Parts: sequence; C-alpha cells; structure tokens
Amino acid sequence: MRDRGFEEEQVEWIPETRLGKLVKEGQVTSMGEAIGSGLPIRESKIVDALIPEIRDEVLDINMVQRMTDSGRRVKFRATVIVGNGDGFIGLGEGKDVQVGIAIKKAIDNAKMNIIGIKRGCGSWECGCGLGHTVPFEVKGKAGSVTVNLKPAPRGLGLASGGTAKKVLEIAGIKDVWARAEGETRTTLNFAKATFNALMNTTTVKVK
Repeated sequence: MRDRGFEEEQVEWIPETRLGKLVKEGQVTSMGEAIGSGLPIRESKIVDALIPEIRDEVLDINMVQRMTDSGRRVKFRATVIVGNGDGFIGLGEGKDVQVGIAIKKAIDNAKMNIIGIKRGCGSWECGCGLGHTVPFEVKGKAGSVTVNLKPAPRGLGLASGGTAKKVLEIAGIKDVWARAEGETRTTLNFAKATFNALMNTTTVKVK
C-alpha cells in the first residue's frame, strides 16, 4: 500500500470545475461536504485536497489484447482502490500500453468514484455502539459475484476473502462476516461487488 500513489512533480492545482473551485476557495472543507453538495467529483485533486492521508492499493493488473487492422494491440488494465481507512473509499480502472500510466489512470478514476460509507455496531452479539462494522446486513453484486456483509462483534476481524478484505480494510471496516458467491477469482467483479455492498450502507438512514 502506498501513500498518495506515485511520486510526482508538484504542480499548482488550477481547478476547472465548480466543486474544485469551491474546494480551492475554502468553501468546501471536508469530503463529506463535497459528496453532500451533489456536485460531481471530476478532478482527482479535489480528493487530494480534502483527504491528504488518502492511500491507494493495486488489486489487479491484466493484459488486454485486441485485434485491429494494423495487428494485435496490447494494453494493461489496472484495478485500484483508494481510501483513508476511515469511511471513504473509491474503486477505479485504468488502461494504457504502459503499466505505470494504467495504474495512475486507475488511481485518478478511483478518486473520482469515491463514496462515503456508513459504519456502526449492528451486531446483536456486541452492542458497543462504536463504528467498527456495517450497521446492518448489505449485499452487492457485480457480474457473477455476489457479496453479503453481516455485522460482526468487535474483535472478530474481517472474516472474508483476500480481495474483499483489502476493500473492507481501506474503507475502515474492522469486523465483518462476509460471504461471497460466484466466480470470485475474477478480482475486478469481486472488488466491485464488495464496493457495491458498502455503497448500500448509505441507502438506509441510521440514527
């Protein structure tokens, strides 16, 4: 896991969108405000400005081949998650003929897809009242993969497979029961299904 992705030359950010300008001017000061504004996040620098501790992790890199009139073309597809380990997570893909550029595109895409999730203590075995697990049972689906997340008592840890575990960790979930069905060897769909399940924590209002 890397902090802030790749080492890049620092260039002053000049926002091009309305939300970017609000962030640059200091009128929007948190990621929660940015998401709650209803304005689309179309610049990855918005996330960098509001969550300076953002981290990224590469989940998968695949080689994609395509036949064209001029011959076979090869590109790399990277799948990346970003998050702060405290309730914000994004998932993105990127393609390019170079692996490094594909990863950079995926990181930027993940930042522009960032969401805020809800956490709680939905386990009847616990009742500590802390936000360490999902507040209620949620389900996510992508392709043939379905992921069910159930609240777990504090101290259990993440009872889940490798890809789901990475997604849950970077989102800030510390304890959960997870069950996956389908072709879980497809990393992209497994990650998307877990991401969609976390997204569904926001569909029900929690006091």
